Amino acid sequence: MVVSLSRRGDVEPFHAMDVLAGANKLKAEGVPVISMAVGQPSDPAPAVVREAAAAALKSGRIGYTDALGLAGLRRAIAGHYREHYQIDVAPERVAVTTGSSAAFNLAFLAMFDGGDRVAIAAPGYPAYRNIMAALGIEVVEIELEGAAYLHAEHLASAHAKKTLKGVLFASPANPTGAVIPVEALKALVETADQLGIAVISDEIYHRLAYAAPDTTALAFGPDVAVINSFSKYYCMTGWRIGWMVLPEKLVRPVERIAQSLYISAPELSQVAAMEAFKATEELEAVKARYAWNRELLMKRLPELGFALAAPMDGAFYAFCDVSRLTNDSMAFAGKMLVEAHVAATPGRDFDPLQGHRYMRFSYAGSHDEMVEAVARIERWLK
Repeated sequence: MVVSLSRRGDVEPFHAMDVLAGANKLKAEGVPVISMAVGQPSDPAPAVVREAAAAALKSGRIGYTDALGLAGLRRAIAGHYREHYQIDVAPERVAVTTGSSAAFNLAFLAMFDGGDRVAIAAPGYPAYRNIMAALGIEVVEIELEGAAYLHAEHLASAHAKKTLKGVLFASPANPTGAVIPVEALKALVETADQLGIAVISDEIYHRLAYAAPDTTALAFGPDVAVINSFSKYYCMTGWRIGWMVLPEKLVRPVERIAQSLYISAPELSQVAAMEAFKATEELEAVKARYAWNRELLMKRLPELGFALAAPMDGAFYAFCDVSRLTNDSMAFAGKMLVEAHVAATPGRDFDPLQGHRYMRFSYAGSHDEMVEAVARIERWLK
């Protein structure tokens, strides 16, 4: 029997997930691995979220919702924009998605055609590149070359070389944790608008900045498409629930595609997520621990030869230049996992060109785990 394989499956593996699989295999064998590989909070969802889910399960059937999500959740998300950003967003512009992953799929499908060019920063989140490549969109990776974040000048220069249809950026960024300052963000959005480039702003690490308040790209134009998620700050990774704020003319195209691809995001997760905005006190305590971990790694990683490649302004990552220790971060990460029992992500995930020199460490775990991980790495390097 013939097995048909498309070229879409030839995308680069998500190496963080491969490292996680290796760590889980060792854990199953009884090895006490500490994982700093995946950006996943170690805390459960807030108590009010879990209680709402339990009540929903007891109440009866969990079924489909409208493709764009429960009206109550869309209103709650719009309320979050009023409260947190002082921006009015109509609930009708909100689309609830099966995690931010589905939001990226929907944005790319609704906004771009095969062959369109879309710019992203390098280093950057690998799923951007991989999803667009699978869809036949031409990815234009802009090497930051020492800059902490994507600047308007980067975008204008890339557009002059290859006409761009869109740009996608994140602040705080994965893998670096860098935050785009307000004026630079404004210039980036306005430059894109002047050049006729559609903007997607990945804001899934909002509420996890340590030195400045959050600024949404929506502050600089209603035609920006914003993607966010309950996974990171709200500690709801496995609930697979995210959202988009869309320009009005994108709402119906996204809805039509979502109807066929996903039907709807899980109703149980939607019901639970409505309570997440009420859990700020509990979640700020979790963030305080991240800040504690951040202080530890900012001091100790450079002492061990892992030079910080960008300011750790947000999210829960340290992106390090490891060229003093290795020229092959993929092999180095594998060896560190097997010998030191600490998992971290090789930079190849985030930058195919320069990633061999870099590694990403997630500090979303407990403080005791971070202390022990650093101690293990120090012993291993001696």
